Amino acid sequence: MKKATKRSERQPLTLQQISERAPRKPKESETWELRLYVAGQSPRSVAAFSNLKRICDEHLSGRYNIEVVDLVKHPQLAVGDQIVALPTLVRKLPQPLRKIVGDLRDTDRALVGLQLRPGKSPE
Repeated sequence: MKKATKRSERQPLTLQQISERAPRKPKESETWELRLYVAGQSPRSVAAFSNLKRICDEHLSGRYNIEVVDLVKHPQLAVGDQIVALPTLVRKLPQPLRKIVGDLRDTDRALVGLQLRPGKSPE
């Protein structure tokens, strides 16, 4: 029987270390795949789409695709991305997958969530 060899153990990053990491700079040729889960034409759903479109136009300048999934019409689609609140934005590409819940009215928070801007360090 072989002994288990000890691999070099890496400690997980703390939240502060993650927030201090430099944001991803989108490559010119890179297309962002975004999926917005909404509940019909509710005011929050409409606001989320409007805010997402504005953020993408300002920061991704045409290098994005937005798929809107209406869970009122297709509730079974919530299972695939494990959606539990609406509206929810899922960044499919570039990897890693990221989720942001809410109507995206806080632009800074949305940019940090999409990793387009670094987070602020807790003081």
